[in-house]
Amino acid sequence: MLLLPSLPIVTFPANPSLLLVSSPSWPPRRGNSTVVTAASRDVDSFTSKSGYLFSLSADEADSLSEYSFSRIDGMYKKKPLILLRRLAQIGTTFGYWFGLRLADEALERSEQMFKIRAAELRKLLVELGPAYVKIAQAVSSRPDLIPPSYLDELSLLQDQITPFSTEVAFSMIEDELGLPLDELFSEISPQPVAAASLGQVYQARLRRTGEVVAVKVQRPGVRAAIALDTLILRYIAGLIKKAGRFNSDLQAVVDEWATSLFKEMDYLKEAQNGIKFRKLYGSIKDVLVPKMYTEYSTRKVLVMEWVEGQKLAEVNDLYLVEVGVYCSFNQLLEYGFYHADPHPGNFLRTYDGQLAYLDFGMMGDFRPELRDGFMEACLHLVNRDFKALAKDFVTLGLLPPTAEKSAVTKALTDVFQNAISRGVRNISFGDLIGDLGKTMYQFKFRIPPYFSLVIRSLAVLEGIAIGISPNYKVLGSTYPWIARKILTDSSPQLKSSLQSLLYEEGVFRIDRLESLLTESLRTETALAQKPVVGTDSNKIAMKQILAFTFTEQGSFVREILLGEFAKGLDAFGLATLDSFTSVASTTMPFSGSRPLNSLTEEDMSNLRTFSRLISLFSGMQRAETQVKAVSKYGEALTPLDEASLVMYQLPSAQEMLPILSILPELPQESQQRLLQLPGDLVGRLLSRAFARTIRRMFL
Repeated sequence: MLLLPSLPIVTFPANPSLLLVSSPSWPPRRGNSTVVTAASRDVDSFTSKSGYLFSLSADEADSLSEYSFSRIDGMYKKKPLILLRRLAQIGTTFGYWFGLRLADEALERSEQMFKIRAAELRKLLVELGPAYVKIAQAVSSRPDLIPPSYLDELSLLQDQITPFSTEVAFSMIEDELGLPLDELFSEISPQPVAAASLGQVYQARLRRTGEVVAVKVQRPGVRAAIALDTLILRYIAGLIKKAGRFNSDLQAVVDEWATSLFKEMDYLKEAQNGIKFRKLYGSIKDVLVPKMYTEYSTRKVLVMEWVEGQKLAEVNDLYLVEVGVYCSFNQLLEYGFYHADPHPGNFLRTYDGQLAYLDFGMMGDFRPELRDGFMEACLHLVNRDFKALAKDFVTLGLLPPTAEKSAVTKALTDVFQNAISRGVRNISFGDLIGDLGKTMYQFKFRIPPYFSLVIRSLAVLEGIAIGISPNYKVLGSTYPWIARKILTDSSPQLKSSLQSLLYEEGVFRIDRLESLLTESLRTETALAQKPVVGTDSNKIAMKQILAFTFTEQGSFVREILLGEFAKGLDAFGLATLDSFTSVASTTMPFSGSRPLNSLTEEDMSNLRTFSRLISLFSGMQRAETQVKAVSKYGEALTPLDEASLVMYQLPSAQEMLPILSILPELPQESQQRLLQLPGDLVGRLLSRAFARTIRRMFL
């Protein structure tokens, strides 16, 4: 859907008898013209060399309206010669190319012939047909995996396939919509502006409204081509499965891919997808989703709003990459309805600086329980909880329930430890998948059908980003939204996971809460042009933490914090009492030299947590240094001395003033919840004191 310069336009005047043609290559046509079939002599080289042109009966054509292996298998069993011809074509085509590569190696001319072989491979894929072009399109979006010469050639497959006959295309439009072309459009380009594996696009102007639109017309015979190649790929997957060379159900993966591909060939379904996508994500800042014209659309013809712009991969715009990453993870984690074919040709940077999504044929549906499982896996990965990560893989269907969890945990630790040690912002999604390869085979990992689309979507997205910024990391960039989602989501599964993460063997892990809060706050400023630094940045961070804590979304975290504050205040009170008792005992005559100590190890832990929480809310930079000081001297000090040290390191009243200055700036809703805080804390403190008194009296 790229606008090409100096494009000739066919103009249809209000009076059809005055048909004007600005291009001599366009044959004047009016009314109900004869439909040109796919078997016409006027076919493009792409179609003629694909080996799938044959006549289909009406019943056979209807059977290909959606993917069904049994129907496709039954149809081609009646056409064994076509199947054998296709197998021979695929074998000889790839055999010829690999033979040339082996010859280059033998003659030591591989480097000289590298670009030539890349161009030859692209041409061979085009000749093999749409199934292989779609596979190559996915591969072409990974510059970190594909050599540059091959990448340049395969990227041409995104929208520069040889177009089929315009006469065939216009006949199909008239046949599908049931009206002459001149009654539908006042203008239309005589040649396609873009051609892909499944169809090609024309620019036109609607006669009724004058709106400029893109008209996508399906390539004739493409369903038969996809059906035949899917059948072959599925049989190959079955042979691999029988040979025991792969743990996953490859046939199910092929079925999932083929189902999505057949849906992509239903343009009416694509129009409905586009409408849903626009409704869910069209309001995101700087995201443009074109309007669909369902009244002009059928299974083979799609009319949508015309969008002008440049491919995102050809424009050095990291901001729009960030917008795309945010939108994509919004699709995966918020609604589960996601764009499963985000190759570079489907992203445009409009001339007014927006990110336009195109092509809504291949969409995925990420179920809520799988979305939660995916977020839990990311959370446990970043926090190096590999034992929980092994369980997540079972939840996601990657591991069988019978897998040895301890062995898997050790293997995952070995695989991911180095990658995670570099920090969440330096984690590469592609590297993680690559590092996981051997472990997946060793422990019989399975790739569920749904997961292949999700992985492909994320991998392609990172590939686009890497093409613009080589050091870009999708997972590191999107973890803030994952962290915020986990902190705010109402899902019982995520709440339970958060609870388990923050309380390890009953001990509160405030470091993990700090990490989650810090990362989640990056969602507030991730799309800002310049971050704020210095004292103002601390104040902004404190304000954001307080504002989040006292919102409705932060209720679950607020309850956890209130509980920990109550424990800390209780321990602080005990430490203060012990301190006074100790001083009094040393000044009184006949008192023992050993001071009284009522603090338990749990109280000491609560006091340390309390100190760190106070530091977190008064200035995040103090927290880490305080904990280091406690841990450094803690073993050598008595519990009472350690408590005194912790109490001494608590922020002073003057250091707490920034918090007081922020409180009036909080939203009214947050201020009201803040006023309820003292009462809640007093209630929790009284409850703890009462429970402790009972415990000491009777236990």
